[in-house]
Amino acid sequence: MWKKEFEQLLPKLGHRNWILVVDKAFPLQSAPGIVTINTGEPMRPVLGELVRMLEKASHVKPVYYPGAEQARTEIFQALQDAQVNTILHEEVFSKIDTASKLFTTVVLKTESTIPYSSVFIELDCGYWSAAAEKALRTKMKSRPKR
Repeated sequence: MWKKEFEQLLPKLGHRNWILVVDKAFPLQSAPGIVTINTGEPMRPVLGELVRMLEKASHVKPVYYPGAEQARTEIFQALQDAQVNTILHEEVFSKIDTASKLFTTVVLKTESTIPYSSVFIELDCGYWSAAAEKALRTKMKSRPKR
């Protein structure tokens, strides 16, 4: 059931949106920019399916921030060759809080009972690289103002 709901949301998501795959005790967020979907499934299958869905999406490129050390081995296996970054739990919540004021954050709640095992996924543009963005901004700065 969660897959259908997420498949309907995915085409609407873009860079600056976030997806959180969280443990069972993750609190329900009250910010209006946060959509929570209860998957009713263990984290590993949810994360595996999500990785497959995001790989097929040409418009976004996920950047993964895995959770707890004890869960990382399993999480890294599910993420395979994806771009993975590490960040303090408090920092990622600050980023999500800021982003959810303007952009949608999707929370996929799982049946996992491992504390701090959540995986935070920041979406980037799938067809425009950071290097291309930097080159464009440099070019724009060098143009004379009218």
